[in-house]
Amino acid sequence: MTTLRAALAAGVARLAAAGIDGAPRDARVLLAEVVGLPVGRLSIEPDRELEPNEIEQYHNFLTRRSGNEPVARILSRRLFWGREFSVSPETLDPRPETEILIAAALDLGPVHRFADLGTGTGIIAVTLLGEWPKATALAIDIDPACLSVAAANADRHGVADRLDGLVSDWFSHITGHFPLILSNPPYIAADEMPGLTPEVIRHDPHRALTDGADGLTAYRRIAEGATRHLEPGGSLVVEIGPTQAEDVATLLRAAGLIDPAVLRDLDGRDRVVMARMPG
Repeated sequence: MTTLRAALAAGVARLAAAGIDGAPRDARVLLAEVVGLPVGRLSIEPDRELEPNEIEQYHNFLTRRSGNEPVARILSRRLFWGREFSVSPETLDPRPETEILIAAALDLGPVHRFADLGTGTGIIAVTLLGEWPKATALAIDIDPACLSVAAANADRHGVADRLDGLVSDWFSHITGHFPLILSNPPYIAADEMPGLTPEVIRHDPHRALTDGADGLTAYRRIAEGATRHLEPGGSLVVEIGPTQAEDVATLLRAAGLIDPAVLRDLDGRDRVVMARMPG
């Protein structure tokens, strides 16, 4: 029989041979999932023996990860801001960098209602609703399948009664005004796509990554719509690619927003642009 110790060693070696960064971490996470243990308990029970079906599932997981499928895709979930979120083939796999956007929103203070454009898994809307227990939100996505995932995540975290979903192409079907609008739109330019990692290019929906053009199409739409749907003095907060700060700030100013500010991520790269409506 195969023990946890032996299975983990074999898994690490297999992923390392496939060139997977973080092979020890990924092998542990996948093995823990198979045997239904917290990752930390693998070292406490190293001589536990795996059942044949567990060995088969672990080999399947290792095959998928060796083919550059992200762990979050294999497990269909991602940890973000201390909460687990379901992901699906239709949604972008949430990135840690988006936590900079969450922190920026929280620094603005609680609002009574906000809009999350291109919600995907709903990580922005659900996270902020979890942090602001009196707020409500409107989650917008062009894909109904994404809204279904966002609704499931809202239900998982107990905020479903405060989240409304709307199928809309950015602002096309939105009415009303908000003190806060947020978005992590597709911002990768078409000519940057070939440089993405296999994990991204093969497994994230391309619609959520790129506009197929210069990477700024969504910001043009968002800037124009925000001026029609922000309350006076309301704020717009958008995630950006690390080379886009100046271009996005210029678009927001041209649309009539004021005081654009750029926030950097933990690696020192421009990551978020904020601006507000006059008033």
